[in-house]
Amino acid sequence: MDTELQRTRLYGEHLALGARMVEFAGWELPVHYEATGALKEHRAVREAAGLFDIDHMGQISVTGPDAGAFLNEILTADIGVMPEWGTQYAMLPYEDGGLVDDVMVYRLPEAWWVIVNAANRGKDLDWLNAHADAYDVAVEDISDETYMLALQGPKARVILQKLIRLDLSALPYHTAARAEVAGVPMLIAAVGYTGEYGYELYFPAEQAVRAWRALLEAGRSEGLLPCGLAARDSLRFEAALPLYGHELGPNIDPFTAGLGVFVQFDHRAFIGHDALLKIKLEGPAKKLVGFEMVEPAVPRAGYPVLIDGQEVGTVTTGMKAPTLDKFLGMALVPTQYAAPGTEIEIVVRDKPKKAVIVKRPFYRPAYRRKEEGEQRKAA
Repeated sequence: MDTELQRTRLYGEHLALGARMVEFAGWELPVHYEATGALKEHRAVREAAGLFDIDHMGQISVTGPDAGAFLNEILTADIGVMPEWGTQYAMLPYEDGGLVDDVMVYRLPEAWWVIVNAANRGKDLDWLNAHADAYDVAVEDISDETYMLALQGPKARVILQKLIRLDLSALPYHTAARAEVAGVPMLIAAVGYTGEYGYELYFPAEQAVRAWRALLEAGRSEGLLPCGLAARDSLRFEAALPLYGHELGPNIDPFTAGLGVFVQFDHRAFIGHDALLKIKLEGPAKKLVGFEMVEPAVPRAGYPVLIDGQEVGTVTTGMKAPTLDKFLGMALVPTQYAAPGTEIEIVVRDKPKKAVIVKRPFYRPAYRRKEEGEQRKAA
């Protein structure tokens, strides 16, 4: 394997647990663990909990008197309304509405944090620095000193609560707090990328092994498993959460991707404002859709989408969804073909296979199930 690949501080832990290591975004990371496999890891997160080493992601700190105003100029979401300790999903747009990246923003007492995708870390940092000159701000890459783990699943709270004095039941979804976990000072955020409730944890990088081992031990009796990239991808896919480079990118704007709710135009200007407003008012030329294979086949990313024998779109992600036991995919197609029920074909190994467009998400995320339950009670 390429010796120039970066390794997280848990590389040795992964090898000791029998991880199969692969290249991802310039990093050598576990795709799954031999003793369990990707399917068992996926099911653990849906039924109990999974622990992910996600330190390949980047963390950028923005400080200074103008930090909030600066971020509001370069992000699609209006982060000016965020409360302290709040978190917000947002996107970094180009002037034409395409995307530099999608990010998670934290408003902390002393700084704003922007969490970025691993492959885009350098590009995002350059983008922020290129637009910071007009503001009294400091932009700092704190990725090397900050470690990042994700604890996800219905038993994540029970497991983490064993190691922390903070009452996690009082930490609402999409908020963060600071506390010690097994003696390690951490920023704990009630967020995730799996469709389940859970937490993303930030702490000093030198404490990585201690934190990893403590969490695995605390979760052993609850069914917690260490999980790799394969399970992370299948979990986010079932919940129809986007992956940059697949469902988002320089040529895929938020409205095309069905993420227009994260673009707020009111009372502010931001990079890409006019281009995105035009797309919103006129409607995107293409839409991201979900589909189900009528003829069993695995619809891989990049496979052509046909209607009446003519190529009209491209698969962005596809697989056999473990929880649903169906062959599913997401694809970009012209808006006129995006309605659920539309019959399409996916070219799989040069052979057209029948499929039908269906609603997304394929799997209802835990937070949406809770919201729907509360709405039914209120009605």
